[in-house]
Amino acid sequence: MADRLELDSLDSAEYLYLRELSEPRDNSLRLVVQEAVVNPAGSIRSSRPELPELEEILTGGSPIESTDACRSFELTWKCYVAYLVTEECVGSCGQDADEIYTGKLFRIYTKSHFLEHLSRDTGGHTEAILHYKLTCLNHLIDVAAYTPPEVKQILPVSSNPTRIQ
Repeated sequence: MADRLELDSLDSAEYLYLRELSEPRDNSLRLVVQEAVVNPAGSIRSSRPELPELEEILTGGSPIESTDACRSFELTWKCYVAYLVTEECVGSCGQDADEIYTGKLFRIYTKSHFLEHLSRDTGGHTEAILHYKLTCLNHLIDVAAYTPPEVKQILPVSSNPTRIQ
Protein backbone atom coordinates (compact mmCIF):
# COMPACT_ATOMS: atom_id res chain seq x y z
CA MET A 1 0.00 0.00 0.00
CA ALA A 2 1.30 3.44 -0.87
CA ASP A 3 2.51 5.45 2.10
CA ARG A 4 1.01 8.97 1.92
CA LEU A 5 4.28 10.59 3.07
CA GLU A 6 6.26 8.85 0.31
CA LEU A 7 3.61 9.74 -2.31
CA ASP A 8 3.68 13.38 -1.21
CA SER A 9 7.48 13.35 -1.36
CA LEU A 10 7.41 11.87 -4.87
CA ASP A 11 4.78 14.33 -6.06
CA SER A 12 6.75 17.28 -4.62
CA ALA A 13 9.55 16.78 -7.15
CA GLU A 14 9.87 19.50 -9.77
CA TYR A 15 10.67 16.99 -12.54
CA LEU A 16 11.15 13.22 -12.85
CA TYR A 17 13.05 10.89 -15.17
CA LEU A 18 12.14 7.24 -15.62
CA ARG A 19 15.35 5.31 -14.89
CA GLU A 20 14.22 1.67 -14.69
CA LEU A 21 11.20 -0.39 -15.63
CA SER A 22 11.04 -4.13 -14.98
CA GLU A 23 8.69 -6.99 -14.26
CA PRO A 24 10.34 -8.79 -11.33
CA ARG A 25 7.72 -11.57 -11.47
CA ASP A 26 4.87 -12.36 -13.81
CA ASN A 27 2.24 -9.63 -13.66
CA SER A 28 4.22 -7.41 -11.26
CA LEU A 29 5.75 -4.06 -12.14
CA ARG A 30 8.69 -2.10 -10.71
CA LEU A 31 9.53 1.47 -11.71
CA VAL A 32 12.43 3.60 -10.54
CA VAL A 33 12.15 7.33 -11.12
CA GLN A 34 14.68 9.98 -10.27
CA GLU A 35 14.07 13.57 -9.40
CA ALA A 36 15.53 16.24 -11.70
CA VAL A 37 16.10 19.94 -11.14
CA VAL A 38 17.10 23.01 -13.10
CA ASN A 39 20.87 22.94 -12.64
CA PRO A 40 22.33 26.45 -12.91
CA ALA A 41 25.83 24.95 -12.57
CA GLY A 42 25.31 22.89 -15.73
CA SER A 43 25.56 24.10 -19.28
CA ILE A 44 23.62 23.47 -22.43
CA ARG A 45 25.48 23.00 -25.68
CA SER A 46 23.97 22.70 -29.10
CA SER A 47 24.34 19.32 -30.75
CA ARG A 48 24.15 21.15 -34.10
CA PRO A 49 27.34 23.21 -34.60
CA GLU A 50 26.17 24.13 -38.10
CA LEU A 51 23.42 26.23 -36.47
CA PRO A 52 25.22 29.03 -34.58
CA GLU A 53 21.88 30.78 -33.95
CA LEU A 54 20.86 27.81 -31.80
CA GLU A 55 23.97 28.27 -29.64
CA GLU A 56 22.96 31.89 -29.10
CA ILE A 57 19.44 30.88 -28.00
CA LEU A 58 20.89 28.37 -25.52
CA THR A 59 23.30 30.88 -23.97
CA GLY A 60 22.41 31.45 -20.34
CA GLY A 61 20.14 28.40 -20.23
CA SER A 62 20.40 25.72 -17.58
CA PRO A 63 19.80 22.02 -18.12
CA ILE A 64 17.13 20.05 -16.31
CA GLU A 65 19.00 17.06 -14.95
CA SER A 66 19.46 14.76 -12.00
CA THR A 67 22.20 15.82 -9.58
CA ASP A 68 23.78 14.03 -6.63
CA ALA A 69 21.24 15.76 -4.36
CA CYS A 70 18.23 14.40 -6.26
CA ARG A 71 16.04 11.71 -4.76
CA SER A 72 15.12 8.37 -6.35
CA PHE A 73 11.88 6.50 -5.81
CA GLU A 74 10.86 2.90 -6.37
CA LEU A 75 7.23 2.12 -7.15
CA THR A 76 6.12 -1.51 -7.07
CA TRP A 77 2.81 -3.02 -8.03
CA LYS A 78 2.54 -6.65 -6.89
CA CYS A 79 -0.09 -7.16 -9.59
CA TYR A 80 -1.17 -4.93 -12.46
CA VAL A 81 -4.02 -5.04 -14.97
CA ALA A 82 -2.17 -3.14 -17.71
CA TYR A 83 0.49 -0.53 -18.23
CA LEU A 84 1.45 1.77 -21.06
CA VAL A 85 4.74 3.59 -21.58
CA THR A 86 4.58 6.50 -23.99
CA GLU A 87 7.38 8.72 -25.25
CA GLU A 88 6.76 12.06 -23.56
CA CYS A 89 6.57 14.27 -26.66
CA VAL A 90 3.79 12.32 -28.38
CA GLY A 91 1.98 11.51 -25.15
CA SER A 92 1.64 15.15 -24.16
CA CYS A 93 -0.40 16.07 -27.23
CA GLY A 94 -3.72 14.48 -26.30
CA GLN A 95 -6.91 16.09 -25.10
CA ASP A 96 -7.41 15.52 -21.37
CA ALA A 97 -9.93 18.18 -20.33
CA ASP A 98 -12.55 15.51 -19.60
CA GLU A 99 -10.22 13.45 -17.36
CA ILE A 100 -10.31 13.77 -13.57
CA TYR A 101 -7.21 13.27 -11.42
CA THR A 102 -5.33 14.48 -8.38
CA GLY A 103 -1.57 14.94 -8.14
CA LYS A 104 1.07 16.60 -10.24
CA LEU A 105 3.80 14.18 -11.38
CA PHE A 106 2.16 11.16 -9.75
CA ARG A 107 -1.48 11.31 -10.75
CA ILE A 108 -4.38 9.24 -9.47
CA TYR A 109 -7.30 9.21 -11.90
CA THR A 110 -10.98 8.69 -11.20
CA LYS A 111 -11.89 9.24 -14.86
CA SER A 112 -9.51 8.78 -17.79
CA HIS A 113 -9.25 7.67 -21.39
CA PHE A 114 -7.04 4.78 -20.23
CA LEU A 115 -9.75 3.55 -17.83
CA GLU A 116 -12.35 3.90 -20.62
CA HIS A 117 -10.14 1.86 -22.96
CA LEU A 118 -9.73 -0.90 -20.36
CA SER A 119 -13.46 -0.92 -19.66
CA ARG A 120 -14.18 -1.38 -23.39
CA ASP A 121 -11.39 -3.78 -24.28
CA THR A 122 -10.90 -6.04 -21.25
CA GLY A 123 -13.15 -8.02 -18.95
CA GLY A 124 -13.33 -10.44 -16.07
CA HIS A 125 -12.27 -7.89 -13.48
CA THR A 126 -13.11 -8.80 -9.90
CA GLU A 127 -12.48 -5.33 -8.46
CA ALA A 128 -12.55 -1.70 -9.53
CA ILE A 129 -9.53 -0.73 -11.61
CA LEU A 130 -7.41 2.16 -10.36
CA HIS A 131 -5.37 4.34 -12.75
CA TYR A 132 -2.00 5.86 -11.87
CA LYS A 133 0.20 8.00 -14.12
CA LEU A 134 3.78 9.12 -13.72
CA THR A 135 4.58 12.16 -15.84
CA CYS A 136 8.32 12.08 -16.42
CA LEU A 137 10.43 14.23 -18.72
CA ASN A 138 11.30 11.25 -20.90
CA HIS A 139 8.20 9.02 -20.64
CA LEU A 140 4.59 8.95 -19.50
CA ILE A 141 3.72 5.75 -17.64
CA ASP A 142 0.09 4.74 -17.14
CA VAL A 143 -0.57 1.85 -14.77
CA ALA A 144 -3.91 0.19 -14.09
CA ALA A 145 -4.10 -1.98 -11.00
CA TYR A 146 -6.49 -3.08 -8.26
CA THR A 147 -4.31 -1.67 -5.48
CA PRO A 148 -1.97 1.32 -5.13
CA PRO A 149 1.78 0.82 -5.53
CA GLU A 150 4.27 0.48 -2.74
CA VAL A 151 6.39 3.63 -2.89
CA LYS A 152 9.71 4.12 -1.18
CA GLN A 153 12.63 6.47 -1.49
CA ILE A 154 15.79 4.59 -2.42
CA LEU A 155 19.47 5.38 -2.75
CA PRO A 156 20.22 7.47 -5.82
CA VAL A 157 20.57 5.63 -9.10
CA SER A 158 22.93 6.64 -11.86
CA SER A 159 21.44 8.80 -14.57
CA ASN A 160 21.91 6.10 -17.20
CA PRO A 161 19.28 5.81 -19.89
CA THR A 162 16.12 3.88 -19.04
CA ARG A 163 16.59 0.15 -18.72
CA ILE A 164 13.64 -1.99 -19.71
CA GLN A 165 13.98 -5.58 -18.59
